[in-house]
Amino acid sequence: MATTPEAPEREATDFIREIARADVESGRHPRVVTRFPPEPNGYLHIGHAKSICLNFGIGQEIPGSCTNLRFDDTNPVKEDMEYVESIKEDVQWLGFSWAGEPRHASDYFDQIHAWALELIGKGLAYVCDLTAEEMRASRGTLTAAGENSPYRDRTVEENLDLFERMRLGEFPDGTRTLRAKIDMASSNINLRDPVLYRIKKVPHDRTGDKWCIYPTYDMAHGYSDAIEGITHSICTLEFEAHRPLYDWLISNVSAPCHPRQIEFARLNLTYTVMSKRKLLELVEGGLVDGWDDPRMPTISGLRRRGFSPQGLRSFCGKIGVTKYNSLTDVGVLEHAVREDLNKTCPRFMGVLRPLKVVLTNWPEGELEEIEAANNPEDPAAGSRTLRFGRELWIEQEDFMENPPPKYFRLGPGREVRLRYAYNVRCDEVVKDDEGRVVELRCTCDMASRHSGPKKGSAVIHWLNAADAVPVEVRLYDRLFTLEDTGTVPDGRDYREFINPDSLEILKGARAEPVVLGLAPGARFQFERMGYFCIDTKHSVPGAPVINRTVTLKDTWAKVQAKQ
Repeated sequence: MATTPEAPEREATDFIREIARADVESGRHPRVVTRFPPEPNGYLHIGHAKSICLNFGIGQEIPGSCTNLRFDDTNPVKEDMEYVESIKEDVQWLGFSWAGEPRHASDYFDQIHAWALELIGKGLAYVCDLTAEEMRASRGTLTAAGENSPYRDRTVEENLDLFERMRLGEFPDGTRTLRAKIDMASSNINLRDPVLYRIKKVPHDRTGDKWCIYPTYDMAHGYSDAIEGITHSICTLEFEAHRPLYDWLISNVSAPCHPRQIEFARLNLTYTVMSKRKLLELVEGGLVDGWDDPRMPTISGLRRRGFSPQGLRSFCGKIGVTKYNSLTDVGVLEHAVREDLNKTCPRFMGVLRPLKVVLTNWPEGELEEIEAANNPEDPAAGSRTLRFGRELWIEQEDFMENPPPKYFRLGPGREVRLRYAYNVRCDEVVKDDEGRVVELRCTCDMASRHSGPKKGSAVIHWLNAADAVPVEVRLYDRLFTLEDTGTVPDGRDYREFINPDSLEILKGARAEPVVLGLAPGARFQFERMGYFCIDTKHSVPGAPVINRTVTLKDTWAKVQAKQ
């Protein structure tokens, strides 16, 4: 079951922070050094935000501690400088800074290569000629031991010679690997002579053509940690089974220190895919508007949608850090963002689906100035002036010609309160030739300016038609209809569950003129309609595109229940 929003603890902590603090207090380490080691093969997503908040949070919270940003650039086939820059931007946007300059695993290729030679010299690594398929077939299963490679007993001299020839580019890709010599009968498959180096004749963004062999993640990860003096190497739970290999690799070379690997449960979010491979498929398949599509769980997508860094950090604090995999309701994320935006966002009037109202007893050409609060949650935010006149816009959904019981908004003969202004009564409904309602003719209660709404009537928002400006509004919702995308039914593709209603574009919306002057990325609330922001990708001066960040409350559960 997915978890639901709960109030955060005043002083959140977790088992990893407790370990780190205890190690400093006991004198085991004078300070804590953590690292955030993304692979630059895609944009960061909300799951990475959890890791960022954990690693950089520890670096900020424990005196004298710090966090390194290190790019795991050991596979030049999939890496791109665009991803490097986006990762740096995301970390900084979330409010964190790394120690010194960004680091790269490629900075350590010479030392990692030297340690590979050290393993070979100790008889703990050998060059293997098995293909990937043959290696996979000989690895065994969870219940059956693997088979030793026929090349496992090569001499140290032969292995050193072959490894040097691999480095010089003598052999084609995929024909030889360097493998650790551990135990092909180990109950931990990761210790069954894992690959340490593979041949990839691909230029590297940072090292050029210097190398045509590259260390695997397992090889580079622990050694990079040791070189940087990392004290606590924090990984997600799937690396728990890799920890014995992590320790074996460091213990068997002359590494300057031995970091401690600690694992925690990764974030799984409802109605969301958290695999970079799948996110890349969505981008390359044209199913979304790039990595920063506001429906994507990427940090850049959430930023473009209008999520605040404070809201994301609050979310990561709410869900906590545990050792147990679970599925978190996306409503927890939206709840955290609403809490932050409610305190910080200015309020404006916006009508998404306009319906004209004509106040038949209001004098032609007369306008009255109405004072409206900029943010009722923050008195210091002050107020603004709206103009009220004969012709107005209201939301189509605030009128029903045949209202059901308990519908308190506008209908024939019914009265509502216009926010900050007057009570009005609907007298006449005007329709077009196709029977659609196009205009309401109403009477304004001139004596109601300061009396408030009548009992049993609603308060709705409005815009003065002469002042309202046309805007394009994009309403975003869940990208998938399947709650747990990790359990796609057999034989089905996860893309079959893309929500066809995840984006609705409204080109006829109206808003207060003030929105024309807002900078791209500015966040605000359209009263009664939700939180919105100015799109940073498609907006142009004088013609903003407005993205809905979240509604004022969660309506998804109700919609799903009805379906």
